[in-house]
Amino acid sequence: GDCGKALIGLPRLRPTEYRHLKKRERRVSRAYGGSRCAGCVRSRVVRAFLIEEQKCVKQVLAEKVSSQRDDSKPKKGKKKH
Repeated sequence: GDCGKALIGLPRLRPTEYRHLKKRERRVSRAYGGSRCAGCVRSRVVRAFLIEEQKCVKQVLAEKVSSQRDDSKPKKGKKKH
């Protein structure tokens, strides 16, 4: 995985010995099952979620700033005497 820890639920075999195993024995039934541990998958999911949230926050703040700019501009029109 990303952390370098041993993957739980998988046998430690030589690469050639993995060929003789069934697919369910070579991997764990989860996203990134045979290559990442559960902690790494969790951190990847959280990181992706927070990045998307940051994009949404940035967009909302940009809309808020642009609306404030529009409100603060003086309206052009005829002057009343």
